[in-house]
Amino acid sequence: MPKFSIIIPVYNRPEEVVELLDSLTMQSLHNEMEVIVVEDGSTITCEAEIEPYKSQLNLIYIQQENMGPGGARNRGAKEAKGEYLIFFDSDCVLPSDYLQRAMDHLRRDPLACFGGPDKAHKFFSRTQKAISYSMTSFLTTGGIRGSQVKIDKFYPRSFNLGVLKVIFDEVGGFSDMRYGEDIDFSMKVLEHGHRIGLISETFVYHKRRTSFKSFFKQVFSSGSARIQLVSRHKGALKLVHILPTLFLIGIPVSILLGAMVNSFFYYMYPLFFLAVFVLSWISTGKFTVALLSIVASFIQVVGYGMGFLTGLWMKYVKKDPQYEAFKQTFYN
Repeated sequence: MPKFSIIIPVYNRPEEVVELLDSLTMQSLHNEMEVIVVEDGSTITCEAEIEPYKSQLNLIYIQQENMGPGGARNRGAKEAKGEYLIFFDSDCVLPSDYLQRAMDHLRRDPLACFGGPDKAHKFFSRTQKAISYSMTSFLTTGGIRGSQVKIDKFYPRSFNLGVLKVIFDEVGGFSDMRYGEDIDFSMKVLEHGHRIGLISETFVYHKRRTSFKSFFKQVFSSGSARIQLVSRHKGALKLVHILPTLFLIGIPVSILLGAMVNSFFYYMYPLFFLAVFVLSWISTGKFTVALLSIVASFIQVVGYGMGFLTGLWMKYVKKDPQYEAFKQTFYN
């Protein structure tokens, strides 16, 4: 029985899967894993692209009608034989010692569920690096996505999430939420009394979105999904989740206060984005990436805030119990 079952949901991204599979062939614990690729109703399949890897990996390829990322992961888990399930998004690439680092940590500190952070690879585009910085910066996320310094609990995200298979089965796997299903899963694990931990050394290179337009859709839906999580789990709403909405509302308020009270209020937002620019430049060492990080950070906080407000409106004003942001176009 393998130690790890690697489960990868895929939708119309054959090139990305090839890069991920390449990185899996280079794992130092090559014999301790099986790889399960679940084609989730793709119109452009990766069947031909993954064929050469069947001789290099213990690889299972499954095709199904589109069920969304949670349904695809559940299908992969059903076929898995490993002690631990590890879920990756198809746009991730692993360092060669990922599994060894995970194994070493779990021997020292057994965890029911774990996750790791993500980083930008040196070969990513400038836009991808800027989006990666925005999604991992303490200024924009409060460190909740894998930083050692954070203002809320760490909940593993599905781009890099490991869990004991017996625990996965116990909590019923992923729900049918199209966004936020990974946070929903992590919260279920905690509610069942199991321990979750961050393994900071098990990071992945995560491409994320390749354009600001698709990035906006992602963060908008994440903001909307927070409302669904609040309705499902007690304590799912923290200050860090409200801050983007306050940021959005604060834009016209700061302009009004600048005109009526003190001109200092005009400079609050420019100072924030100046801090984003400086810290991004220090972190990435790239002037152009730092400039694009301003754009990415603005899109992230405003998009999330808009999604949060939209979710509030749809659920508590229109009282639409079926509302799920971009439910039919998750992968677009």
